[in-house]
Amino acid sequence: MSVVLVVNSGSSSFKYQLIDVETEQVHASGLIERIGQDMGAVVHSNADGKIVRELPITDHTHGFTVMQEAFATLGPSLELFPPVAVGHRVVHGGKRFFEPTLVTELVKINIADIAELAPLHNPAHLQGISAAELAFPSIPHVVVFDTAFHRTLPEAAWRYAIDRELADRHRLRRYGFHGTSHKFVSEATAAFLGRPLAELNQIVLHLGNGASACAIRGGESVETSMGLTPLEGLVMGTRSGDLDPAVLFQLHRKTHMTVPELDDLLNRRSGILGLSGDGDMRELIAHAEEGVPAAVSALDVYVHRLRAYIGAYYAQLGLVDTIVFTAGVGENTPLVRERALAGLDRLGIVLDPERNASPERGARVISADDSEVTVLVVPTNEELEIARQTLSIVDPGATTAGG
Repeated sequence: MSVVLVVNSGSSSFKYQLIDVETEQVHASGLIERIGQDMGAVVHSNADGKIVRELPITDHTHGFTVMQEAFATLGPSLELFPPVAVGHRVVHGGKRFFEPTLVTELVKINIADIAELAPLHNPAHLQGISAAELAFPSIPHVVVFDTAFHRTLPEAAWRYAIDRELADRHRLRRYGFHGTSHKFVSEATAAFLGRPLAELNQIVLHLGNGASACAIRGGESVETSMGLTPLEGLVMGTRSGDLDPAVLFQLHRKTHMTVPELDDLLNRRSGILGLSGDGDMRELIAHAEEGVPAAVSALDVYVHRLRAYIGAYYAQLGLVDTIVFTAGVGENTPLVRERALAGLDRLGIVLDPERNASPERGARVISADDSEVTVLVVPTNEELEIARQTLSIVDPGATTAGG
């Protein structure tokens, strides 16, 4: 069997998928949310239908019991499709974790120690890991880190230009995120084009509520936009992206905002939400097309930053074979793709308007036939990538459709 249960835990929720890695079939998926609140919610889906329930869910351990009940009620039976392992997404691996890793008590201690670098994520992941171990005590658990793919960044890319000793002591450097997605998409692009991954120079643009760019040379990350945390880089749904640090000093001087208040501002009340009041790209574009000034401005800022990173990564790579759009905005928003690449003909980048506007789903080329750089849309699948990496640890001899 090559069935893996993939879990992505948050502080008050977790998502899951039961995936057959060999066939890439998702047998079931679900969401347990509002954990610890007065009333929780459960959604469990498979090919036969969906369960939607509301009930109090006291903690993550209770949440996994509710999940198991959903499998027993709607299926598929975990006895007929027993997972060989549970794969867990962990946002931050710091400098310690660069590969999928079998969960041990020491590994959990190390993830907790790194939590200061991702206080909103790593503690929640640990809650999910501990609860899942109680629910599935007889199978291995594996952690897959968002930062791991960026282990190949050269020092020139990851080091910040601040006091070296201070930075090293406090682990202040660019780590990069969305690595699971960037790895999956870059490999899927090579497979789609029928070219060796080692021969391709790619710019992958993961554009969702969180957004990051990655320059990938021969399958290795050589530059990425997110940094110490997922806050740096592109404009996102609610995150500011790049910002002069002096903005924080000035806000503190003028308004006496505290560190938690500044953190909340940059992570939850900035980005396109802060610029326009719209946290969703579809709403933003609709309002921009209606001529709402704040929406027009927000879209301009979003695209301006995106184009700046495309140009910078073109320069870093020297030669670009492919530019790839992925994730919710990247896969489903032709206007963003069009504006991001407009006027770049001299760089060998030419979109085909009809291909770009097509409602087609799946991996596809959207550049013109005479474009020197092939532009693609390639759907990401982080859950499948986590499942693949998990299986590679518990069954190194296993083969998969994508590996």
